[in-house]
Amino acid sequence: MSEAKYLRFLRTKEELSNYIPIKTIGKGYFGEVKLVRKKQDGKVYALKRLAKTEMVSHEQLPRVRAERDALAESDSEWVVKLYTTFQDSTSLYLLMEYLPGGDLMALLIKYQIFSEDITRFYAAEMIMAIEAIHNLGFIHRDIKPDNILIDREGHVKLADFGLSKGFSKSHDHSYYRELLQKPAPPNNKPANRNSVNLDEIALTVSNRAQINEWRRSRRLMAYSAVGTPDYIAPELFTGQGYSFEIDWWSLGAIM
Repeated sequence: MSEAKYLRFLRTKEELSNYIPIKTIGKGYFGEVKLVRKKQDGKVYALKRLAKTEMVSHEQLPRVRAERDALAESDSEWVVKLYTTFQDSTSLYLLMEYLPGGDLMALLIKYQIFSEDITRFYAAEMIMAIEAIHNLGFIHRDIKPDNILIDREGHVKLADFGLSKGFSKSHDHSYYRELLQKPAPPNNKPANRNSVNLDEIALTVSNRAQINEWRRSRRLMAYSAVGTPDYIAPELFTGQGYSFEIDWWSLGAIM
């Protein structure tokens, strides 16, 4: 996509009606991913929908914000590309590139066991992908074959940052709990649980200076035990905290 076309893409007011659904390619606890075609240019994308009420009731807003920021801040060839985000009254949407090669799990199911050379190839590319995310200050926390997508040329891209952990203030549960306790502004309708959160989850890139200040004020340590059992590092269960190294454990488990 040329720079002029990309800037025009960003200026276009996005809404769900701009896209024709083709099929569902993934489902999760709080939404789904559909293969869609844009009416304007006929191009195919992956559109991830997240239900607002589910995100709020299950306190998933920090993870949604972390997922959005990780994708938006990354310009790595090893990470799935996020084109734009938009929302309506019920859902948030992330418009991403569609990778036609499927995922690594599908390849494993087909071939059962890879040769050492093929294993080395995919492991090397995954090292590049994980390093790219870590350099942005995010722990993926769900490295597994299902989240390793394959592009047209057979190269990998890391996807699904729904469990990722960032260290910006807006990636912390306490940030949103404080917002819920704020009184409604004068001359406006009373704020409810949904409206406060959904207004504050403004889909903009986190301010880098604020992120750096937040990092300096706390250790880069997470405590939630999340992930997929087959690939979870032991330190997630100790309650003592963990950091970026858990993603390397998961890659080792895949190998």
